[in-house]
Amino acid sequence: MMDVLGIQEHRSSSGIEEISKMCFKGARISSVLIDDGLMLDKIIDTEKHSNYVPFVGRILRIERLAEQILDEGIKFGRCLTLEGFTEVFLDRLKSFSVKAGPTDVSKVVGLKSIAAYRSGLDINTHVTDEEAAKGLDEVLLGGYPVRISNKNLIDYIFIRSLELAMRYDWPMQIHTGFGDKDLDLRHANPLHLRNVLEDERFLDCKIVLLHASYPFSREASYLASVYQQVYLDFGLAIPKLSVHGMTSSFKQLLELAPLKKVMFSTDAVGFPEAFYLGAKRAREVVFSVLRDACNEGDLTIPEALEAVNDIFAENAKALYKIDSTVTSTHVSSTLSKFDNHVIKELNFTQQDTVLVRVLWVDASGQHRCRVVPQKRFNNTVKESGLGLTCACMGMSSAMDGPADETNLTGTGEIRLIPDLSTRCKIPWVMNEEMVLADMHLKPGQPWEYCPRETLRRVSKVLKQEFNLTMNAGFENEFYLLKSQPREGQEQWVPFDTSRYCSSSAYDAASPILHEVINSLQSLNIDVEQLHAEAGNGQFEIALRYTSCFDAANNLIYAREVIRSVARKHGLLATFMPKFALDDIGSGLHVHISLSQNGQNVFAASVGSSRHGMSKIGEEFMAGVLHHLPSLLAFTAPIPNSYDRIQPNTWSGAYLCWGKENREAPIRTACPPGVQDGLVSNFEIKAFDGCANPYLALAAIIASGIDGLRRHLVLPDPIDDNPDSLRGKLQRLPVSLAESVEALSKDTVFDTLLGEKLMVAIKGVRKAEIKHYSENKDAYKKLIHQY
Repeated sequence: MMDVLGIQEHRSSSGIEEISKMCFKGARISSVLIDDGLMLDKIIDTEKHSNYVPFVGRILRIERLAEQILDEGIKFGRCLTLEGFTEVFLDRLKSFSVKAGPTDVSKVVGLKSIAAYRSGLDINTHVTDEEAAKGLDEVLLGGYPVRISNKNLIDYIFIRSLELAMRYDWPMQIHTGFGDKDLDLRHANPLHLRNVLEDERFLDCKIVLLHASYPFSREASYLASVYQQVYLDFGLAIPKLSVHGMTSSFKQLLELAPLKKVMFSTDAVGFPEAFYLGAKRAREVVFSVLRDACNEGDLTIPEALEAVNDIFAENAKALYKIDSTVTSTHVSSTLSKFDNHVIKELNFTQQDTVLVRVLWVDASGQHRCRVVPQKRFNNTVKESGLGLTCACMGMSSAMDGPADETNLTGTGEIRLIPDLSTRCKIPWVMNEEMVLADMHLKPGQPWEYCPRETLRRVSKVLKQEFNLTMNAGFENEFYLLKSQPREGQEQWVPFDTSRYCSSSAYDAASPILHEVINSLQSLNIDVEQLHAEAGNGQFEIALRYTSCFDAANNLIYAREVIRSVARKHGLLATFMPKFALDDIGSGLHVHISLSQNGQNVFAASVGSSRHGMSKIGEEFMAGVLHHLPSLLAFTAPIPNSYDRIQPNTWSGAYLCWGKENREAPIRTACPPGVQDGLVSNFEIKAFDGCANPYLALAAIIASGIDGLRRHLVLPDPIDDNPDSLRGKLQRLPVSLAESVEALSKDTVFDTLLGEKLMVAIKGVRKAEIKHYSENKDAYKKLIHQY
């Protein structure tokens, strides 16, 4: 650690200019408001501060200005009367109201009073001229230099200044709470300001209580909550107080005060290091307090992030009219870094976790979990996993036991090994975490039936053979249902009857959707857009594309969020493909693109392809189209899936592709921002919410690899409704049985995904076919599983 002498030597050799630049940059301060009433032996010119920050403004201390005027009168032998003093004082104040440019460092952005130091905050708002004149005479008897301490004169100066502050829309800063030893703390309680705050003349004059009013922080919070003109600044309390004192004082400010009325200033003076320390401590304290507010349910994480933005930037910018064009880039960069930090930290520093959910998705696409106490998780499970029967990958949606022909039985056990990179706090319930799990024979030895490992394995082949990475973005369609008793039976019906992109449907569901989005954001899952879909009570939430493995992880968590939040609101969210046979089905459309060294290589170079895609992109997509009939066994894995895949329902019923053709099962997409004539990705519409996303994406990659290996070529695109060409186009499988038959003849998946896994998948699909063919109404129970 550098010693004191070493620090002093470094400061001396670097110079105050360099040290100041380093500290202000390190603190990421964008604005400095200088109280020019504070006199020091050595002061850097106000103008020079603009070398350190984008914006410099002045805070005019009214008592100091009054003392300067009186000193000038004594020095030059003028006869000073109250009338003469008032005229000069007001003229001087008015001179600072001249419009200055946004970067003019002489610009006065507010006034300040230290009445608390001199005579206390019990301001007499109706002090008379006679009382003020007697006070002036008393002050002048004290001689040169003048120090104003007479209460009547101080109150008079304060009131006349407040009148001008009203005219020029200047905030009035008021020192409150603790300070130097010449301050009588009993008179520095902001509650004494009631006369000022209740005076009808000053109801629109913005009053800023400085220094968190410590130790009267709760009183200040109360005033900000009941008086619209009161704002709070907690500078000086941070970093002067102890850590506990800083935290408790800031917490007390937030107990009642609106977040839009609280702001921070370092209150640093003299030493550039003090600015850095104040900013650093403030960030730590604000984070700690807002984290607790999130844990206790007072704030959501997005609301906490907005509060950070307001407290450190927006509130002060609005109050002091700081030009946003000067500071916006600096501030947004700072807050972006801070926001990322807050999101990351909040995920792992909430109240003590009690339970951890270990999740996996089986061959039928059902989410399942085991829950363990955190202590056991940390001591044993995160390293050695949980025991699970081998039958887990042989279960269908109809039975919690291994299906025939899967070659999996109740004999034997595997290990669920948590993928700690996916461990996160559950946003919709307190004191729980969740984590996705891999399936291993024993720790470090992946089981060949593991869906997540299958996706990793086939992705590795794509990377090693073609140096390609597949990206994916999912569009989740789901129904929101409400319980409605009918003839003594529980019936689940759509919670509204609005239509596609209906604003009223969105408005009705907005409390739920807001909570869903907030929860997804807390999990670092980006949402592209959401809207009401065409079915009654149906909605869609589109997730931003990312690497296919992360996309699958995000999808699992998104489904968990949507279902759980809906349940909190007394509704049921279902992703099943065809909830109502007479209404629109729900799909899980996936957008696929290819990248190489981080660059999209699915799109063509200009003029290099008649379809707007690269040769690599065409071959990959041709492979997917070629294998689509058998691919449906992964992407549409239950009989109900085929009730959805019907002509004229935008689900893709024929073996074809089209350019922006939403009736085709595969369409190329040219979203906003992509050059006209090029396509950045393709969408697979014959995909639904019962699919295991790891297995489905793995099957898509396997199909694409086959296309690349064999240099397959796409047929011509279909530009019309495929159903109008039904005599010329091949129908996609109309049932799961037809898809499984196609899969049985397709050897590519055996090779790339594994023969044993393929046997299990086909066995599970055959069990689905058998059960739902024998139980015609059994599909209605799927709303509780998907």
